[in-house]
Amino acid sequence: MSTVQLSDGVVIGIGSPAEDATFTLTEEPVDDRRAVTVESVSETLDLLREQCGRWPQTAAVCDDVLRSIDPDGPVRSGVITESLAYSTLQSGPEFARWLAERGPATVPEIPDPVRATRDGDTLRVAFNRPQRHNAFSTDARAALLEALEVARLDPSVTEVVLAGNGPSFGSGGDLAEFGSFDDPASAHLARTRHSPALVLAELTDRLGRRCRAEVHGLALGSALEMAAFCGQVTTHPDAVFGLPELSLGLIPGAGGCVSILRRIGRWRMAYLVLSGRRIDAATALDWGLVDAITS
Repeated sequence: MSTVQLSDGVVIGIGSPAEDATFTLTEEPVDDRRAVTVESVSETLDLLREQCGRWPQTAAVCDDVLRSIDPDGPVRSGVITESLAYSTLQSGPEFARWLAERGPATVPEIPDPVRATRDGDTLRVAFNRPQRHNAFSTDARAALLEALEVARLDPSVTEVVLAGNGPSFGSGGDLAEFGSFDDPASAHLARTRHSPALVLAELTDRLGRRCRAEVHGLALGSALEMAAFCGQVTTHPDAVFGLPELSLGLIPGAGGCVSILRRIGRWRMAYLVLSGRRIDAATALDWGLVDAITS
């Protein structure tokens, strides 16, 4: 096996899967979480060189975080590690560059960003910003926490279903809102003291597969990270999955460095982040990112 170093600590293996590589690329089908099968290794390496060349600090921090989190360890410890790294990047030059390139932005006010309905013992919680493919915002996080808190505190709720209204399950964080926290330390405290990820993990510990996510359309960034905490994730065949945070100079920050890491391993998660590529429902099922494809 040969290796290619793309930035500080990011080492890509070629051919046979390697434990110590960030991940390994191969053009042959392989049933090994350390490896990613691609159509062209050389083209993928060119893409990764471009990505890591533009965001070298973010790529290195991503690799550090994924290597540092124990997938079998406590969820809270992993979420804290992820958030501290995320806040570090929020104060770094690569995120600042993205903000400057984006320019000023205004978050639209959309009422009822999350809708919760109860049918017997089942609580259905749906992202409800269909105009923006359910882009996740601060008000959506507060509404989601309020809804999940009902299930957390009420033992008569024996099933929780996380879904999305409109054409997509969720497109990730609302880009118009990024950068609204001037103080990364305050942002860290907000993420970790008011974390839907921690509540979803707690509900899954209690309910198992009866805490489930129903995915369709776009399942990107924070939406995918939260879905992955559920005990069962089903997907419509049309769904596409991805982690686009690198292009902002950030890493996943909604618990995905725990939830997705547990499902697909650090190697394939690193590939999703560093390449920026999306995968289809069949690949997500093969990797274990979802549990079933439904019609």
